[in-house]
Amino acid sequence: MDDSSRRPLAAPHPVLPLATAGSVTPPPAAIPAAVQLSGVSWAPPRGPRILADLSFTVPQGQIVAICGANGAGKTSLLRLIYRHHAPQQGTVRLMGRDLWQMGAAEAARCMAAVLQEQPTDFALTARQIVALGRLPHRRGWAAGWAGPDPADASLIAAALERMDVTPLADRAFGSLSGGERQRVAVARALAQEPRVIVLDEPTNHLDIRHQLELLALLRGLGLTVIATLHDLTLAARFADRILVLSEGRILADGPPDAALSESVLARAFRVGARIDRSGPAPRFSFHL
Repeated sequence: MDDSSRRPLAAPHPVLPLATAGSVTPPPAAIPAAVQLSGVSWAPPRGPRILADLSFTVPQGQIVAICGANGAGKTSLLRLIYRHHAPQQGTVRLMGRDLWQMGAAEAARCMAAVLQEQPTDFALTARQIVALGRLPHRRGWAAGWAGPDPADASLIAAALERMDVTPLADRAFGSLSGGERQRVAVARALAQEPRVIVLDEPTNHLDIRHQLELLALLRGLGLTVIATLHDLTLAARFADRILVLSEGRILADGPPDAALSESVLARAFRVGARIDRSGPAPRFSFHL
């Protein structure tokens, strides 16, 4: 996870074939953004507005960390992106299409979500949880509950292995620790084969080793990743870009060095902030 492991933010332009005599080579088709929000606002029923007039675009392959104080609207923003909340104003687009004009299964084939807390009140094993990631690829959502298709077995096994949870595969999901459940949930998202992964505080409950391994894995997937992170040092090392939210609005948006400035952090968290950039990763300190 040092700077040398960072991927370029944009893929190189494809090489176009040479035009033959008398022919006209059409321009390359525009590559749609992975996620695009335009003028999005949201409030709970009979509640105050949580998010106000948010607009930003996430190119394919970019890794975005969303940071901010408790109550800034981070989780609500993720819920808009992964189709849990519908915007009251504005539009959310996934791969160029209005998210709410897509069917649920179609959206799930493009995007997977890993939530901060995982329900445990059901009698499924870790392997069965990961197998649920194959559900959107079936004909009919109910098909997944009969057990994984044999053709999916290798995908499920690979996802378990990548998240280092193969030894837990046949244990009841509810019997696992918080960190183990989190890794199984990420394995389920990997088995889903999405183009976009949305994660709400994915490093919660993980020990230091598994935090670093998870973030390195996400960087190496080549997918679009949007994650809330409360650890600013991890966010600065992991993300190509950082959005800082404050009171439901975007306070800063840019590369980590620009978005995580002392002035931005002071406004976002209402404390004094100091940043030491002398080492390989910035170190943050705060005071009242």
